[in-house]
Amino acid sequence: MSSTQMIDWDLAISTGTRWARPGPQVSLAEARRTVAELRDLAVAVQQPVYEVTGLSAAGDGSLGRVAVVDRPGWIRSNVDGFRVVLEPLVERLQQRAHVAGSGAAGAVISAVGSRVTGIQAGLILAYLSGRVLGQYELFLPPDASPVDGQQPGRLTLVAPNIVMVERELGVDSQDFRRWVCLHEETHRLQFTAVPWLREYVQHQMTEFLLASELDPAAILQRLRSAADAMAGAVRGGDGSSLIEAVATPAQREIMDRLTAVMTLVEGHGDYVMDAVGPRVVPTVAQIRERFNARRGSAGRIEQTLRRMLGIELKMKQYAEGSAFVRAVVEQAGMSAFNQVWASPQTLPTRQEFTNPRAWLDRVGSGF
Repeated sequence: MSSTQMIDWDLAISTGTRWARPGPQVSLAEARRTVAELRDLAVAVQQPVYEVTGLSAAGDGSLGRVAVVDRPGWIRSNVDGFRVVLEPLVERLQQRAHVAGSGAAGAVISAVGSRVTGIQAGLILAYLSGRVLGQYELFLPPDASPVDGQQPGRLTLVAPNIVMVERELGVDSQDFRRWVCLHEETHRLQFTAVPWLREYVQHQMTEFLLASELDPAAILQRLRSAADAMAGAVRGGDGSSLIEAVATPAQREIMDRLTAVMTLVEGHGDYVMDAVGPRVVPTVAQIRERFNARRGSAGRIEQTLRRMLGIELKMKQYAEGSAFVRAVVEQAGMSAFNQVWASPQTLPTRQEFTNPRAWLDRVGSGF
């Protein structure tokens, strides 16, 4: 079984690009200016981020490339990343298929299933492509890496979404673009300055995939749980996301670890945005106020989709992680906080995120 048999990624791309909503109307000249400005700002905010965080890129200091893309471009780049992430699971499935043997009926079922999941993946990507402002891409396909495989990830900025949101908020465009770049540049620095972080995240994701239950009866039960999660999201409850609903017990333990590290990096990014902001983004207070208000003003359908896809959880991660970083820095300083990057063992536990003093007592008592 190949990766294209598991999920028809070409169909996912074509579905996603077909259903992605068009971006805001801009002239060709304005589009070019926006792309150039975002590239320049991504470089301009590097030094202020270094100064606030006390971090610097390891090795030769290379931070990798900056890509400014439109919505279809974001969809294509994420499919490339998914292919890399799913490779361990594809190999496991190939081994099973080789041992069990696969007849013509199995091949037909596999082909049909891959098209269904391809369409589903494409629709989700279409939805997300209109909402993501930027991201740091950890997982790049082999043809995007040099021979030694050591290329850093890629900072990606979605130009039409940034323009759309700055217009909706009625804020200074250059300030808003600089503010977005601060967040994504912090993520890029985290994963280039902390040698073990990328490998740790990749390992946890691989373990999560390999902990999947591939038994048909177990899969059916997970699908029922997913249906319950969808019903809960529609009712407006605070239940699990689709990923949480279909996770096995072993996967939930891994999700706790992944959630901890993502809460840290997202909260740290949010903290840096505001800490650097007053110096380089004069209207940061206005931007933050209006951006937070926009997050909370989504309609019923939008809120349902957010809960189902786990986006609401991501918003909570921003708030919880940012509060943790702020509390530790205020109590002990940035040098003490930076002990968090020493090893996986120094990451905060779920309980420590709500009790920063406990983390300081365990990890940073010397400060």
